[in-house]
Amino acid sequence: MRVIQDIDALRETRRAWRASEEEIAFVPTMGNLHKGHLRLVEEAKKVSSKVVVSIFVNPLQFGPDEDLDAYPKTLENDTAALAALDVDVLFMPKIDDIYSRGIEQQTFVEVPGLSYMICGASRPGHFRGVATIVCKLFNMVQPNHAFFGEKDFQQLQVIKAMVTDLSMNLIIHGIPTQRHEDGLAMSSRNGYLDHEQRAIAPLLYLELCALRDRIKVGARNFSELIAAAKQRLSDAGFNPDYIELRSAQTLMQVGHEDKDLVILAAAFCGKTRLIDNLRFAI
Repeated sequence: MRVIQDIDALRETRRAWRASEEEIAFVPTMGNLHKGHLRLVEEAKKVSSKVVVSIFVNPLQFGPDEDLDAYPKTLENDTAALAALDVDVLFMPKIDDIYSRGIEQQTFVEVPGLSYMICGASRPGHFRGVATIVCKLFNMVQPNHAFFGEKDFQQLQVIKAMVTDLSMNLIIHGIPTQRHEDGLAMSSRNGYLDHEQRAIAPLLYLELCALRDRIKVGARNFSELIAAAKQRLSDAGFNPDYIELRSAQTLMQVGHEDKDLVILAAAFCGKTRLIDNLRFAI
């Protein structure tokens, strides 16, 4: 596995691969890798002859009061895990190379509509930061395929829309959420949880499952169901941010014709903001 920091060196490698007509898969990450990230790499290897993984903690997608400085970094372990999976290139660009004119002067990419609702309403500017860095990384790596986890369901829809709107020539793959045995979605931020918080954290997913089950058997007063779910989470020790039931295809409010649905949720467990979602059909 080659570890590359320089963008020109990455492009040189990419040109050589292109000359050999290699298929390139790309997995962008912020590091602190867990089994969910590694599953993305495993899936990437199934469709491509070369795999690039990036590690870059993107300041543009963090708000002023969020955990940029504290975001966990486990570079030695990450490198070893990727090497064990025979990743071809680990790309770790420097912030000054990514934002060479400074963040305040950075040209940005923004997907209207999708970026402003649900999680975007709670974290203004977050999806602008995500779309901008993913677009930049796509331009650097020039992959044929890119892989993202479905745990960040709204993020995945934003990226798919960006790729379509900007006529990018690559395929986006969404990979199902990887979970611990108790149902908690795997996340780098789970490491912030103390012992007591980790014990209650799986209740977020269990509440989504209970809400799904009520809807599947015919309950249709969605606002009442969601309010009750938020109350149960509060009683369990969470501080709910949102629970939303949306069309899985558009992320718009559910209409009578919608059968493919998704519940999206975010809740604070202590100071740790957990997100999760559950897609289902009715």
